[in-house]
Amino acid sequence: MASQEIEQDLTIWMVDEVPARMYYAGRRWRVTDRPTRLRESVWSAALEEHGPGLYGWRFQATDDRGSSVVFDVYRGAAQWHVHRSYT
Repeated sequence: MASQEIEQDLTIWMVDEVPARMYYAGRRWRVTDRPTRLRESVWSAALEEHGPGLYGWRFQATDDRGSSVVFDVYRGAAQWHVHRSYT
């Protein structure tokens, strides 16, 4: 099995510093559970690439069609990235 990296535009809107909505892969998503803050120890991404303090969130989001996906997102130097998604 091969994996493939595809970079998509991602915008996250926060409410009280917690993800509430996002735009990703050409779709609007709303966070539909309580996001869990992820710390450095859970990332398989190399920490030296992202600097100290790498952190992110895991949350379920639902699009306008009713499809729900769990996302792991992290904050890079300049923007947010989806690290993994689970359907």
